[in-house]
Amino acid sequence: MLKKILIILIIVTLSLAAVLFFTQSKEFKHQSTSLSVNPDTTYQQPLLEYGIPVDSFIVSNYVIQWNQTLGSIMESLNVAAEHIRQIEPKSKDIFDIRKIRAGNAYKVFTQSDSNAKVEYLVYEHTQVDYVIFHFSDSLLVSVGQRNIVPITRISEAEISSSLWEAMNIYNLNPILALDLSDIFAWTVDFFGLYPGDKFKAIYDELFVGDKSVGIGTIHAAWFEHRGEKYYAYRYMQDSVWSYWDEKGNSLRKAFLKAPLRFSRISSGFSNRRMHPVLKIYRPHTGVDYAAPEGTPVVAIGDGVVIEKGYNNAAGNYVKIRHNSVYTTGYNHFSRFGKDVAKGGRVQQGQVIGYVGKTGYATGPHLDMRFWKNGKPIDPLKVEAPPVEPISKENHDIFMHSITSYQVKLDSISLRPIFPKQNAFAWF
Repeated sequence: MLKKILIILIIVTLSLAAVLFFTQSKEFKHQSTSLSVNPDTTYQQPLLEYGIPVDSFIVSNYVIQWNQTLGSIMESLNVAAEHIRQIEPKSKDIFDIRKIRAGNAYKVFTQSDSNAKVEYLVYEHTQVDYVIFHFSDSLLVSVGQRNIVPITRISEAEISSSLWEAMNIYNLNPILALDLSDIFAWTVDFFGLYPGDKFKAIYDELFVGDKSVGIGTIHAAWFEHRGEKYYAYRYMQDSVWSYWDEKGNSLRKAFLKAPLRFSRISSGFSNRRMHPVLKIYRPHTGVDYAAPEGTPVVAIGDGVVIEKGYNNAAGNYVKIRHNSVYTTGYNHFSRFGKDVAKGGRVQQGQVIGYVGKTGYATGPHLDMRFWKNGKPIDPLKVEAPPVEPISKENHDIFMHSITSYQVKLDSISLRPIFPKQNAFAWF
């Protein structure tokens, strides 16, 4: 009996030993297999710039110098003469090489082997746009754009003297000032801002990497002028984006299509026109309306008369500033309208003068001029956004769409408005 028990114990012991041996062998095999994988063999994405694998080249940074040409730059880099001869024909329909600008950056990608051959030249035309010259068997030219990332921001500032100074003090992109002055052009006199005027805006700032390259969409904003707060919300109606107040009224007023009736256009906007009196070619940055002498001429929009008088070219003329963006001029009057005086206000449709032929004119007509931000534009091409309020069928959708913006515009600042620290981003 004792002998049988001993045999059983020996068998059990051997069985346990066998199980333990095979288990450890399997674990060791698994560990050995895992350790045999070399982490250095893991595939890594190459570092790309302009779509070029940077690690494969020696990259040198340069700046275009005054009077440098693309050809002279390539010559200095010992680029093959055949490639240099191909610059103009290869670039013709892709990029005008005459438009390279002194002060702009360019990068040269040179092979890292003993040949030290230049493989690519990349010219940065803007902060976003670039041109690649690839010196392959023949010259290859292509254009590209850096990836632009919009970051939505809420910014606010208080004005002490001017909107431009506020942008600088609060470290905001100055383009934001231009966009805000355009949005509120009909409600805020940006030439007459007061200390203590304020604004708050929700907008997209555009970035390439960590560098700001401009302002994108302004979604909503308010501007407080002389204690009165004006709101603006961006919304599309009838396939046109425009800005509306908190009740759905348009922020813009339309101009009249023409400043007089019973007329015809006798001469259009032109950068080179034979002057009928001087007999020389010169720009005509306006539109001539031929009409009988004495035909009433009206202001196409509300505004302030900033000039009224006579000069040899324009004859009797009036100039009206409608807001901080738009100004119009009216020339060759035979006489002025009643109560039209420099510094006085005029209303849309008010008679400001009568068609005549004073100044350089061969016959009775009105020469009308239009300026946007001080630059002449074609009066016939001025875009007049819709001025009707939000339609009844869109009103509820509009009110719902602006709710979240209203809350954020009217919320108390997360921190006091301190210069250089006022802007923060939504992430």
